[in-house]
Order: sequence, then structure tokens, then C-alpha cells
Amino acid sequence: MKYSQAFLPTLREVPQDAVIASHRLMFRAGLLRKLANGLFAYLPLGLRSFRKIENIIREEMTAIGALELKPSVVVPAELWKESGRWDSIGESMLRVKNRLDNEFVVSPTAEEVFTSIVRDELSSYRQLPLALYQINTKFRDEVRPRYGVMRGREFTMKDAYSWHADDKSLDDTYQAFGRAYRKIFKRCGLSVIPVKADSGAMGGSGSEEFMVESDVGDNTLILCKSCDYAANVEKASCKPDFTAQNPEGAKAAASSVPAYEKIDTPNAKTIEELCAFLKTEPQKFIKTLIYRALNVELDLSSAPGCAKLERKKPSPGAPLVYAESFFAVIIRGDLDVNEIKLAAVLKASEVSLASDADVTRFTNAPVGFAGPAGLTSLPIVSDLSVTAMNDAFTGALEKDKHYKHVAYGRDFEAWLTEDLRTVKAGDKCSICGGDLYEKMGNELGHIFKLGFKYTSSMNVSFLDENGKSQMPTMGCYGIGVDRTLASVIEEHHDEGGIIWPVTVAPFHAVIVPIKFDGAAKDAACKLYADLQAQGIEVLLDDRNERPGVKFNDADLTGIPYRIVIGDKGLAASPAQVEVKKRSEKDNFMMELDKAAALLAEKIKEELKSFDV
Repeated sequence: MKYSQAFLPTLREVPQDAVIASHRLMFRAGLLRKLANGLFAYLPLGLRSFRKIENIIREEMTAIGALELKPSVVVPAELWKESGRWDSIGESMLRVKNRLDNEFVVSPTAEEVFTSIVRDELSSYRQLPLALYQINTKFRDEVRPRYGVMRGREFTMKDAYSWHADDKSLDDTYQAFGRAYRKIFKRCGLSVIPVKADSGAMGGSGSEEFMVESDVGDNTLILCKSCDYAANVEKASCKPDFTAQNPEGAKAAASSVPAYEKIDTPNAKTIEELCAFLKTEPQKFIKTLIYRALNVELDLSSAPGCAKLERKKPSPGAPLVYAESFFAVIIRGDLDVNEIKLAAVLKASEVSLASDADVTRFTNAPVGFAGPAGLTSLPIVSDLSVTAMNDAFTGALEKDKHYKHVAYGRDFEAWLTEDLRTVKAGDKCSICGGDLYEKMGNELGHIFKLGFKYTSSMNVSFLDENGKSQMPTMGCYGIGVDRTLASVIEEHHDEGGIIWPVTVAPFHAVIVPIKFDGAAKDAACKLYADLQAQGIEVLLDDRNERPGVKFNDADLTGIPYRIVIGDKGLAASPAQVEVKKRSEKDNFMMELDKAAALLAEKIKEELKSFDV
């Protein structure tokens, strides 16, 4: 392509709302323009790199046997009502009506669509396993879109789905996708950190995220200094700094502890205030928090205070849920509750701290004085840390009162006990005992073992080899294409602009004649044609601009190889051109007549180096 025929509107100024490098450079280099908050248009240069990432994804999907479909972006609401997510997905999903008052969804994800397609065609175990994918537009009405395409409202995703006759088949495909993702990101020039993750609203069991480190990342990653353990903080676990006990063991351990008694704690309700007042440490307290949970799928019929709760189906085909319920969540005083873990344990769509009024309603005390001893109005959900506490302080369900000498197993028992703590830097690795540390990261890809969540709610079945009806289990596998593109720029740039890996660069090389006339023009046009004949994607800067402007634009747009043609080089014997690799400081000279062949060989070798 020639610059005179291109649409490459570069900018010298940084957009005011651009905080991160990729956002700034995508605008300045003429890759992107903003239409509205969270909505963007790709310009030709940006779209070339975007398509290259799509093609890398397609090649690796084909390599593992996944087949591409292209469903519509707008889908019937009935599918979402079947799965039960019409009510639970929240306000991020854009709901629309047509002229006939029929309800539709602008797809934020596509489990329902793909499951409905397979449901109508699947009949026999011989059709399984099956893996289908799309690269398609999505829309999520983000509350606060930011960082350009890193978190926009409309975006493009590759999402794949698989169906299996058994768990082993699902695991085989899950692992194949994991390997494919590692290849995709390596071919894009990205350093990713695979981490254990929470499945969230997607449902299912196993889950792995592929993260890139970022100072403005949305995710906190927990990593081990001594082994390869890595997890999103939402899922991370650590080695306990206590010995957990069952109720009987806890009673035995508490046998030498005095009976619990009420003490005055005037104007002290936070852990900090109580530590100062009682001259003790946070580890001696059982912290009690009242939580409100929505759409709980657990059976609470035998849980304290829940006998009268009504269980409903939010929509036809959806699982039975308790629309709203409350829990007393207890944890050691120096630890924090991980609300993602809590929601997963309760099988709830959402959890949040109860209002002050609800706290008083269930505990008969103001906020800050709740405790598990004597609490019968709510189910108690305990972190494992509490099971080791046999001489603790806790709220006494009365204003300005606390209990001391409270023991787990003797004075109260939990209805449910799980790992609920938020892991932080300095905790010990659950695998090797090494020190854990934190990094911020952004998610590029996520793979899930969905299990029967959607095949069950949407009634998908097949006949096994014995002619018996069975339900397939599912997997789900996503990559954010826009976010991947932005992350490449985040990882590969300097003060001059983008430094594209050759695999995703919009062009492999740019030819920059000092003046586009006379012998320089003839040499530039011949080299341009020769490189194209060698299969190299090349941009010819045929503008009537100063050399400095051309050089700055070449650096800004990040094209891997810059070839400068000037009178001095052409006057040499043999004629020479100056070649500079964007990622390197020094340039080198190359014979004009040999330049096309040598550069083509160099670029093709570099492309091969990204293969896994």
C-alpha cells in the first residue's frame, strides 16, 4: 500500500481521556477513533492488526478441531429465560424489543445460542465430542468503560463451546484449548500468566484465566515466589496458619477454656477499636458479618432461620432458587471475607453486606455487635480459620457488649464451613509453602468446565451406545480480541510509539524515500514491487513530507522494518539502503539489489520464530 492511497490520520497530541499506553497510541497512530463512551471504530491500520489476531486464533482453533459458526448478535430473550440468566445476569445485558413487542438480547455471551443450536441437531453419542466457536461482536453495558478497547461496551470475542459424553472427554478438550491459548498468545508476542480462576456467572467447575501483567489491571493475581502456583485473588488459596478442627475436636480443645462471659465494650465495635480497648490482637476475634445473597441454589430448608423461605424458578427451565436470603459469615479478625468465594459456596448470583436495618433485624443489635454465640436467626457460614479458635472474643448481640472465652464447637457450630478468606501478599503457598506475592493483571482469555449448567436448564440430550438418553457436559472458552490487540501494544512500545511483533504488525516493512522523486522514487517503487513479489506486506511512504515527519510516523505506527532510501546511499557503489528494525537502536546498510531477498528471508525467519 502507498501512503498517498491510505487513510492513516496520525496525531501528535494525546487524547485527554487516554490513561494507558495502548489507548494513547491506538489513537495517535491512527488505529482507532472514538464514536461514544465505550464505542470505537477501527481505522484501516488498526483493522489490519485486528484481522491478523483473528487469523492466528482461527488457525489454532482449526488445529484442535474446533469449527466456526456465525450466529446473529441479536438473539431471542426466550433462550436466556430457558437458561435462567434472564433474571440473574444483571443490568450489563442490553435488552431490546422489536416493533412486535418481542424481547431480544444484544449478546453479552453466547452459551444459550450455541446450546440451542446443538440441542436441535444432537441425537447420538457418535456426534460427540463437538467443539464450535465464533468470532463475533458482543455488547455489555459497562458502568464505567475505560482504557479504550481494553474495557469497551462493544467488543469482539472468540468464544468456543464444546459438548461431551463424559468428563474425561471434557477434560481432554479443556486441556487442548489451554494449549491452543498458550500458542495463540505466544504468536501474538504476549507474555501471559495462566491462573486458576472463579467461574462466576458462567457457572461450572474448573476454570483458568490467561492474564497479562498491567499497572491498571482489573484483577489481582496471587503468585508464588518458589513454584509456578498462580491464581486470581478471587480463587486463590493459601496454606492455613492454623490447624482446623471438627466440632468434636474443637470441644476437646476448649475443655480447659472458661465458659464464655459477657463484657462491657463501650463505643468499641470495630476490630481496631476493640483491640485498643481490650489490649489484644485481631487474631483473638471472631468477626461476624451479615450478608444478603440473591438467587441461592443451595437447599436452605434445614438452615436456621430459613424454614419459611420460598423457593422459586426465576424463569421456566431455570433451577430452583431462593430469591433473597441472609447469612452470618464468620472469620478470624485479621482476615477478610472473599465475596467471590462466598458467592460460589452459596451458589448465589450476588452477595453483598446487609443494610444496617437488616443487621439489626436479624441480630437485635447495631452493626458491630453481631456474633455467632446465641445467634439462631440466621445460618452461620464459617471460614476455616474459626474452627481453630477456642478462646476468642466476639460480639454479644447487644450494643456495647462482647463475649470473651468463646470456643468453636462448644459454644456454637457453623451450618457451613469453607475456605472464605482473601489471600494476600505474604501468605504461604498452599502447594510448596513459599511466599506469595501480588501482581495486577488484565484477563485476555478464560476457559471453563461448565458441566451440565446449560444442557440441564435447556434440556439437551443424546442417545448413548446402549440407546439410553444422556445429558452432555459442556466446556466454554473465550478470548477478547480487542483486549488482546491492546495488550500487545501495552507490552511492546516505547516513547516513540508502538513496536509491533512481526506476526501482528499491520505491515512488515515501510519504505521511506528521503525525497519521492528522481532516482530515489524509482528505487523505492522497484523495491516496493520486489518485496510484494516476495510475499512481504509493505507500506511505501510516497508523501511529500520532511524526513523527520516520515521517521516519526514510522516509529509511531511501529512497523517492524524501516527502509530508508536517500541520494547518498544510491550514489554508493553498489547502491545502498539503510535498514532499521523498530525494536533495535542501531541501523545497518544493505545493498539495494539484494535488499528485497534479504529482508524477505529475515522477516520470514522472524515469523517462524513465533511458532510453538
